Amino acid sequence: MYSKIKYINCVLLLILVSGLNAVDITKTGTTAAKFLAIGVGSRANGLGNAFVGIANDATAMYWNPSGISQLNNTELVVNYTQWIADIYFSYMGFVFPVREYGVLGINTTYLGMGEMEVTTEEFPEGTGETFSAGSYAIGLTFARRLTDRFSIGANLKYINEYIMNCDASSIAIDIGTLFITPFRDIRFGVSISNFGRKMQMTGPDLLVQKDIDERIYGNNESVNAILSTDQFDLPLLLRVGLSGDFVRSGLMRVTWAVDAVHPNDNSEYLNYGFEIGLLDEIINLRAGMKSVFLESREEKFSLGGSLSFRLGTGSRISLDYAYQSFEHLNQIHKYTLRLVF
Repeated sequence: MYSKIKYINCVLLLILVSGLNAVDITKTGTTAAKFLAIGVGSRANGLGNAFVGIANDATAMYWNPSGISQLNNTELVVNYTQWIADIYFSYMGFVFPVREYGVLGINTTYLGMGEMEVTTEEFPEGTGETFSAGSYAIGLTFARRLTDRFSIGANLKYINEYIMNCDASSIAIDIGTLFITPFRDIRFGVSISNFGRKMQMTGPDLLVQKDIDERIYGNNESVNAILSTDQFDLPLLLRVGLSGDFVRSGLMRVTWAVDAVHPNDNSEYLNYGFEIGLLDEIINLRAGMKSVFLESREEKFSLGGSLSFRLGTGSRISLDYAYQSFEHLNQIHKYTLRLVF
């Protein structure tokens, strides 16, 4: 009898495992604060978001915090993007060296949309009221060179997402390292982004009137109750990047970059790009591919360029532009102003 029960249990287990293997289980769209996965900076975007192994401007606070250790001057970068579906996205970073201790930086990221009308079943055309929704993150970054070839950095940030009178918040950290190898000075970068606690929506809009037990006649039908929402992970990203120069001279520089990305809410993919610097970095041209090998890939190729002008000894202003192509969504144009002084 025992052997028959054991045999039946084995058969049931095999059926269960076979059924699980037949189901396509995916975690796509299961994270909160997805705006943290939108790449910042027109330069990085023009390179197909392959920037972890380069990370040599103020946007490195997003891609690889250790990268700002390479900066010897104060730097300000402002990025604006008219994102999809009338959503706007912006990023601002400010970096300054702190003598021999390292480099400090502060950064803000914001994704928002215009005021929207409140609609209900009784008033499908609108009640006359409006509400807003958006997401933002504020970060503090520190990076330091441990040797002339190896540096480490971290970005601690506060994250908030809100809609009407409810919001969700979290604290997260980004950690990165950068190593300049002895072989043709090829750069090797690694970063982990958005490591933090889960987010859960709370607020007065979740307060409802509830009949605790509808089976009881005459009891209080309007007991105050608060709806409990699910908790969601942050979009954790592990990035590994390589970059190097094919050519480097006073008149021309040709740089290549490749990033391998492992997100916690999708499958792995590659980003790669090329940058050509001309006339002592006055003109830069870029091209890249994003999400290579990703199933159901939406983001395609990107193009970009910049003009840079010297303002004095050690000072420079750069105007960057990037074009990003999508499979089904509208194409994106990104603009970045970079000041070095």
